[in-house]
Amino acid sequence: MWFTVLVAAAGCFLLKYLGSSIPKSFLEMPVVKKIVLLLPIALLSALVAVQTAGNHQGLAVDARTPAFLVAIVALRLKASFIVVVLVAATTAAALRHFGLAA
Repeated sequence: MWFTVLVAAAGCFLLKYLGSSIPKSFLEMPVVKKIVLLLPIALLSALVAVQTAGNHQGLAVDARTPAFLVAIVALRLKASFIVVVLVAATTAAALRHFGLAA
C-alpha cells in the first residue's frame, strides 16, 4: 500500500516538474494556446457525458437522460445555473417518483 502511495507521489512530482520545465516559447505557440484553451471544455464535456449516460456495465438510459435534455433546453433559454440545476433535478425526481424512469 505504501509503495503505491510513494510511487503516485513521485509520479505527481515528476509530472509537475516536467510541466514547469516546458520552454515558454513552446507554450506561446498558437496551436498550443488553442489546445490549452479547448482542453478543459473537452474534458468537462466528457465527464458530463459519462456521468449522464454511463453506469458500471455500459450505457444507461434512465431519469438522468430526460433531466439532461431539460437542462439543455433551460440553458438554451438562458436560464441561470441554479434554475438549470433545479429544473433538471425536479425532472429526474418526478420521473422516478411516478415510476416513469429508474
